[in-house]
Amino acid sequence: MTNKNTSDRPHTKVSVSRRGLLLGAGGVVGGGLAGAAAGYAAAPAQAPVAPGDPKNAVAVSPGIANTEVTVAQPYGTATVPFYGPRQAGVDTPLQAHGVFIGLHLKDDTDADRLAAMLRLLSDDAARLTQGRGALADLDEELAAAPARLTVTFGFGSEIFARTKPELKPCWLKPLPEYDIDQLDSSYTGGDMVIQIQGDDPLSVAHARRMLLKDARAFTTVAWVQTGFTHARASHPDDTTMRNLFGQVDGSGNPRAGSAAAERIVWGVGEGEGNGGKDLQPWIENGTSMVIRRIAMNIDDWDELDRPAQEAVIGRTLGSGAPLTGQHEDDPPDFEALGPAGFPVISDIAHLRRARTNDPDEAMFRRSFNYDEQPTTSGNEMYGETGISESGLIFVAFQCDVAQQYTPIQDRLAASDHLNLWTIPVGSAVFAIPPGCQEGGYVGEELFT
Repeated sequence: MTNKNTSDRPHTKVSVSRRGLLLGAGGVVGGGLAGAAAGYAAAPAQAPVAPGDPKNAVAVSPGIANTEVTVAQPYGTATVPFYGPRQAGVDTPLQAHGVFIGLHLKDDTDADRLAAMLRLLSDDAARLTQGRGALADLDEELAAAPARLTVTFGFGSEIFARTKPELKPCWLKPLPEYDIDQLDSSYTGGDMVIQIQGDDPLSVAHARRMLLKDARAFTTVAWVQTGFTHARASHPDDTTMRNLFGQVDGSGNPRAGSAAAERIVWGVGEGEGNGGKDLQPWIENGTSMVIRRIAMNIDDWDELDRPAQEAVIGRTLGSGAPLTGQHEDDPPDFEALGPAGFPVISDIAHLRRARTNDPDEAMFRRSFNYDEQPTTSGNEMYGETGISESGLIFVAFQCDVAQQYTPIQDRLAASDHLNLWTIPVGSAVFAIPPGCQEGGYVGEELFT
């Protein structure tokens, strides 16, 4: 095999590997490790080339002087900024592919080593999301088409225990135990989560490998969950994704950037409800994340006819509209009665159980489907046929888990008709720290 010609690469490789300094000889401990990380500043992320920019021009025949032909920026080169006051991947428009990686801290990962890891992860995440190879990346071509790649970091209780316990939010703990749960340790808990999302599975897979290489000296992998929505451009960008039951999933989400989203996700602004909730973000520009892996018994679900499926959900499958409305965003009328005198939307319909009169009791959903090879036949979770082993990686962001998410989950666990076809098999809660500025790193507030 011949060596690659690297003379035309977009950036220069350093002769000393930063990973060698950070992780070599078993890893330096204490202040020496943090100092080594601090000695290497992140290279500035290159700004994405906008459509119409001369850098995006296509060369034409030399016989046509002073003429340029510009082309629209292809999907593959689209980027989402990594640096900023808030992390991307929370209210960013939903991408096609997602990977969620739960990590456990190693016993020797103290505050100094943890800071070094977060510097390394943040630096490489900034590069990868802008279409550049990670430091010491031997396959940087795999990063060239980020396709709206985002990387989001979340912290569990143990990270606060090893840094600043006083900053730990009171809601950062496992959710209550519900009778409907059959939790598998393979998808539950974790000291940290890395969420990687994008429109190209190749760039997502490459980012996953690079970031796990960064973290392997400090952590072990607790679990990995991989999911998908719909392909980019297969639907209009504002289309609500569908889960594998065929229902729209995410109806009623507050629009990103709206006053409702600022209040629900980030705790900014005054509430309009009568619940008297005092929503305070655990840190400015921080929020919370709940991940629930929900097994869906699609084989048994398919035995219901369409009206029965719609009655379970409380929405029409085609438009996603409430059974009392015409459009997906129409408010449901829970008082409406059908010809026989029964509520059009049943008391145990999923839509009714998930709703409340308090607008603060809400979340921003960002879920992904999963569909895996059946491993059993007759498994209680997936029905008797063993045709499908599918479900939903349910992801919810909200300012305060205890005040906003848990009351909804309590109602759903108590009497949601959909529980007959779904089983939660994984559960985790994380605090999402603010973003960072260039030269900084995500989570630095826990070390300063």
